[in-house]
Amino acid sequence: MTSQEIRQQFIDFFVQKHGHTFVPSSPVVPMDDPTLLFTNAGMNQFKPIFLGQEKRTYTRAANTQKCIRAGGKHNDLDDVGRSRRHGTFFEMLGNWSFGDYFKRGAIEMAWQLLTEVWKMDPTRLHVTCFEGDEKNGVPRDTEAAQLWKEIAGLSDHQIHYFAAKDNFWEMGDTGPCGPCTEINIDRRPQSEIDADRAAGRRAPVNGDDPRVMEFWNLVFIQYNRNPDRSLTPLPAQHVDTGMGFERICSILQDKSDMYGIDLFHPFWQVLSDLSGRKYAGTYPKTNAPDPAAEAADAQLRTDIAFRVIADHIRSLTFALTDGAVPSNEGRGYVLRRILRRAVRFGRQQLELKEPFLHKLVPVLVDAMGGAFPELRKNPMRVVDLIREEEISFGKTLDRGLVLFEDAVTWAIGRDYAKRVNSEVTAAIGGGFSERSIEVKDITGFHSVVNLKDAIDSLRTVGIVSSIPATDAFKLHDTYGFPIDLTRIMAEERGMTVDLAGYEKLMEQAKELARAGGKTDEGKKLSELPPAILADLAKQGIKPTDDSAKFSAEPISAQVLAIWNGDDLGSSPIDAGDDEQIAIILDRTNFYAEMGGQVGDTGTLTAPTSLDLGDKARASASVFDVETTKIVGGFILHIGRLRSGKIAVGEKVTAAVADKRSLTQKNHTTTHLANWALREVLGEEVQQKGSLVDPEKLRFDFSHGKSMSDDELARVETLVNQRIVEKLAVYAETAPQEKALKIHGLRAVFGEKYPPMVRVVSVGVPVKDLLADPTHQKWRQYSIEFCGGTHLGNSCDAEKFIITAEESVSKGIRRIVALTGPAAVSASQIADEVERAISQARQATDSSIPQQLANLQKLSNSENLALRTKRHLHTAIADLQSKYKAWEKSQRGPASKLDLGAIADNLLQQASDAGGAKIIVADIPDATNEQVLGIIDSLRKRLTSYGILLATASDGKVNFVSVVSDDLIAKGLKAGDWVKEAAKVTGGGGGGRPNMAQAGGKDPAKLPDALVAARAFAERFK
Repeated sequence: MTSQEIRQQFIDFFVQKHGHTFVPSSPVVPMDDPTLLFTNAGMNQFKPIFLGQEKRTYTRAANTQKCIRAGGKHNDLDDVGRSRRHGTFFEMLGNWSFGDYFKRGAIEMAWQLLTEVWKMDPTRLHVTCFEGDEKNGVPRDTEAAQLWKEIAGLSDHQIHYFAAKDNFWEMGDTGPCGPCTEINIDRRPQSEIDADRAAGRRAPVNGDDPRVMEFWNLVFIQYNRNPDRSLTPLPAQHVDTGMGFERICSILQDKSDMYGIDLFHPFWQVLSDLSGRKYAGTYPKTNAPDPAAEAADAQLRTDIAFRVIADHIRSLTFALTDGAVPSNEGRGYVLRRILRRAVRFGRQQLELKEPFLHKLVPVLVDAMGGAFPELRKNPMRVVDLIREEEISFGKTLDRGLVLFEDAVTWAIGRDYAKRVNSEVTAAIGGGFSERSIEVKDITGFHSVVNLKDAIDSLRTVGIVSSIPATDAFKLHDTYGFPIDLTRIMAEERGMTVDLAGYEKLMEQAKELARAGGKTDEGKKLSELPPAILADLAKQGIKPTDDSAKFSAEPISAQVLAIWNGDDLGSSPIDAGDDEQIAIILDRTNFYAEMGGQVGDTGTLTAPTSLDLGDKARASASVFDVETTKIVGGFILHIGRLRSGKIAVGEKVTAAVADKRSLTQKNHTTTHLANWALREVLGEEVQQKGSLVDPEKLRFDFSHGKSMSDDELARVETLVNQRIVEKLAVYAETAPQEKALKIHGLRAVFGEKYPPMVRVVSVGVPVKDLLADPTHQKWRQYSIEFCGGTHLGNSCDAEKFIITAEESVSKGIRRIVALTGPAAVSASQIADEVERAISQARQATDSSIPQQLANLQKLSNSENLALRTKRHLHTAIADLQSKYKAWEKSQRGPASKLDLGAIADNLLQQASDAGGAKIIVADIPDATNEQVLGIIDSLRKRLTSYGILLATASDGKVNFVSVVSDDLIAKGLKAGDWVKEAAKVTGGGGGGRPNMAQAGGKDPAKLPDALVAARAFAERFK
């Protein structure tokens, strides 16, 4: 059977024969689970169901899930290439039961599929069961073992018990978990199996023999792992099974390893064409690197490289397709490490000197695009991202390899010379005991003794050379070598790496603070553990009715529960406790944080009628809602009691704060901005994240470069046109399948939408969209899936102004924008700035300093429009250059500078800081002595001052700063000040608090440095 046939047979067996619902694979990049770098198991997308936080319309599901295990707890990266059955990317076939069937049903269906559908030999199948855990109160799973005997007729020698490491499945450090039973196949020769049984030996299950392999894991989820490592029973029992797709294909296709199946054949052909080498499928004796064996076997090195590259391009292509991008942190760093590992194998083992990895993307799309159609949507984006990374890494790889070879030479030479052969020390001049000589001084080492001979000689006396931490860190920090590459290359030489020292250097360089992750005394009010959800259900408390959330009108509600982070407290809460709590109501008009929109704030006010066991309450109780979250359908109103008392059963008036209207302005305009960005930048623009709060809107989107002023202007114009047109905003619920057909509709890729979705349309009724969904004119409207709150009409947004546009990560840009009164104010400031720029350009040359001082002041305005900001910086730079040229023409040679006149001029443009004078200026073509003379002149005329002067000549920049004692007391120190300015020009320096000097390397950056210096001084007014 082909891999496609095997995949389809699995799905059809559960869907058609056993009533399961097919649920498409979730993205390999988790959209809503911060605990995961990548989707690493089929159960990830069902985690909320297991926790009791979410319910679906089905209780049985089946699918094939794309997974990556290359970071965190589940990490198979190191085994790839040498192992017959490990890859960073794999498919996981799975079937699930959500409170439906349990152990018996799972085992019955598994056995039927394996032996009746796929005709596998029952005598070669073995299962493992959990041996129990007394510490956590989990008994030995004799129930599963007995079911295997009863249903499958397995004998005792086919049933094996193992500890938690092998037979207690956990997705991560916390979350759903439970005992599991794994199905293994023994593919050894029958004579070997018979010999073991005759000798009373059990099959080597969970051993090192690749012929005995686990391929299906049936997990019985019945616990939740808490942060303190304790276990709590879940509200219901579930089944989660995961079958390694590549493994079952190798079994059914009769291949000895996963890389022998048909899915990998196209990769071998393309890599053969690129490298001129053939794939033979050879493997080392163990997964651990064997430098001697690999050095002597060119075919083995080739085969390992082929497997590494084929696996890694699978992970990269799926991850990049699903929205991830290479970067220097988190999952982006893992991807960059995978990519560089593949490139390194290609370059070193296959001699592929030019970028090659991106050429394999179409191979994967052709092989797997049928099962995962998202691969075919925009493969060129993935190709471009990988090619750019290859080119970037290629620029440093060769130099990094030279540094690595130097590090190897150092380490071996140091150990060899110091501990084995003192004659070598003499031959090269000594010094290996301390790293005190240059690399060039040991180049003669190669002529004294061969490196391999040195390694062998060291081994005879039990010495394994280690690459120093400083070299490993430099390889990472300067040349982009992930530490695992350095370690692998070292292992290939029979060496180690000082990993402990490396980690210490990494911590120092990054200044990582080891935060405990606990807030509010360890209480997490925004979470409801499974036990608490079960308690709510037991009390008959239903999820909150939030149907009133789209209206800001106050409503009456009843307190159903109070969650304090530990339990559902039954005692009244007193304002004197000053404790943050979460209140659950029967109904609410508060919008809980989701979809990028922040949760509402407001108040819950209780009347005076409730008897709380003391004298009648004299005034109403007021609870300040600081934020609103949703967990398992329950709306958590998190905040503090401002006055009085509040208790379960109490009636309250829920009132949303006025800030909701500002949030709605930003949310509706975010939709318009999303539409406008696509209109201006093209179809590649896809939403990658957003934040909507009362102050601003922030929108992340896919785009490869910074937006030009023209593009920014066009986006602003399109959005403001829609605002002026006074378009009505429509929001209606519709069937997802039908809504997805609307032409021009925008939906977040990877987001899970319910069968009935809320469609928000700006300018056209949703009913019209659904009546004729494919009409081309809908492309000219903003239409999105959204559950948030919105304006009634686009004109209520008033104005749209972009204040920032920046890179978030490779291929992802971000805009920040204002609406409402803030945008109107920003527009007025922009008009003022443009008038000031026009006036400054028309001013006489001698008055330019005063104009510059005014423009510099305007540059510090809050909420300055981005295009205006850019225009302003350009104008300031132009005026500075113009004034510098005029000033030079007026004074002649530098030796005749009128220092007094310059000081007079500087005093005129000085800014006031609470009685003190702040002067920041460039003195063109002046010598350092002349700058000091000007400063002396200024100090004689001032009592309270902060002065920073700069001059550029011969490709260098000099800064001098002086500060009076009163400003030093406020925090403005000359040494810090010049250092802040100098770093903008690529330099540094410092000195005493009252006087300091610094230097820079880039005179072109001097105007920017002066802007930074002024901003620095502003902080100490």
